[in-house]
Formats: sequence, structure tokens, C-alpha cells
Amino acid sequence: MFMISKVISIMHRKSSNRKSISLIINIKANELMKDILSEIIANKRFEVDLQKQAISIEQLQEGISESPTLRSMKQALASSASGIIAEFKRRSPSKGWIQEEACPEEIVPSYAAAGASALSILTDEKFFGGSLKDIRATRPLVEIPILRKDFIIDEYQLYQAKIVGADAVLLIAAALELEKCNELAEKAHELGLEVLLEIHMEKELDYLAERPDMLGVNNRHLGTFHTDVENSFRIASLLPDDLLWVSESGISEPDTVRRLRDVGFRGFLVGETFMRQPTPGAALKTFIQSVER
Repeated sequence: MFMISKVISIMHRKSSNRKSISLIINIKANELMKDILSEIIANKRFEVDLQKQAISIEQLQEGISESPTLRSMKQALASSASGIIAEFKRRSPSKGWIQEEACPEEIVPSYAAAGASALSILTDEKFFGGSLKDIRATRPLVEIPILRKDFIIDEYQLYQAKIVGADAVLLIAAALELEKCNELAEKAHELGLEVLLEIHMEKELDYLAERPDMLGVNNRHLGTFHTDVENSFRIASLLPDDLLWVSESGISEPDTVRRLRDVGFRGFLVGETFMRQPTPGAALKTFIQSVER
């Protein structure tokens, strides 16, 4: 009996140790996520401040009247059989360069020709290798909606998006305080831009006070950049039915799109799967054909 008690005691201590280690790992992972996201946001603030010194917000406001006619990304996704938002990006913070020399004037029109419902173009330079020039260069070449995908933290960036020809902007709950997110969503709507609000977890549903046009569920944990497409399935039952849902990141198989559509998603943001192929447009076409079978 003494031996059994001793074994149980040892097992209990080991279990407690494992729980302690697991807790420490989770805390460290959360700290890492916060640190990386904080680095991105800090850099973005510095970047926007420099841009304001070069071109004032008043100058941007003067250029609004010259911006192109907007196209509805929400309507495009709602009426599409595939709902694919094809993404143009050169690199990822977690995986480095995907296509360093990728040419938007070639790839973006090939996405449109292959049947993309909408386009996502990364404009963050330091972490994703993008630029506002990528939207400006491709806007005249395609007729489908373009999402400016970036870490939007200032209304200055909304004016930029409008001027270069974006139709929608991404607002990331994890990167913004609730009040600031609502302010930016309101301003985007004033400018005629649609809003894709991105969440990753249940608690971020509080950000829906200023109703976005579309609600995105990011399957990638910002900061750690761990991706799990099951995140969209886990959170689906909590999403409001009156919003158009978009699943973002980690989608590499047509069957995943079909499964996500079955639980209510109507938009599917896919980038790396296509960008890693020699001809991203051809890869998208084959993907869509498989989705619609």
C-alpha cells in the first residue's frame, strides 16, 4: 500500500510538473505572439509617420476625387460559386521569401482571368515585401474588387487605399483597440471602402459593434504564425448570420473550401498555395475547377 501511495504521489508530482511546464510554454508562446505583433505595429507607426512627413493627409484628401470607382467585394463573394480571394504576396514573416521577384502586373491579371472573385494585395513592405504601388499598377488591369491587406492603424492609410484604387481594407482586431477599430471602420465607410474585419478568437467578436461588411476568421495565429484551418470550423457557430464570412489562411485543398462553405463561409482567402507555383494563375484555375465540381 505504501508503494502504491508513493507511485501515485510521484505520478501526481509529474502531472503537476507537466501542467506547470505546459502553462509556462503557453505563457511564453503568448508573450512571443505579442512581441512579434508589437514589432509589426511599432514599425507600421514609424512607417506611417514617415509617409505623413512626405505627403500630408490634406494632400491625400485632395486626391480622393481622382480615385477609381469602387467595386463591392461583399457582393462579388456573395454571388460567386467559388468565393476565392486570390492573394498576391512576395514573402511571409514566418517563411521568408515566397517569390521575391513576383510581378503584380503579370500575376494579378492572371488571377482575374482564372476566375478569382476578388483579390488581396499585401502592401506591407518590411514583413511581406509589398507596396501600395502593387495596387496602383494592377488596378487598371482588372475589373474585380481589390482588398488592401496591411496592418491598418491610422486613417491616413485609408486615404492611401482609396487613392490607389483599393475597394476594401482589412482591419485586424488583434492589432487595434476596440474604439480605434470602430473609428477606422466608420472612416472607411465614409470613404466608400468596404471593411473586412479579421478576428482569430471568440473574445474578438466584441469588435462587431461598428458593423463590418465582411467578417474574416484568420486561421493563422498572428505573432507565432502557427496556422490551423480548423479554427474557422471551431468558431463558425458563434458568428452572426447577417455577415458574410471569410476564412483566411491555411487553405490549400479544394475540399477544405467545400467543407467551409457547408458551415456558412462564402469567402476563402488563399495566397501561398498559388504564389509558390511557377504560374499562380494556372494553379488558381485548377483549384477553382476542383472546388466547383
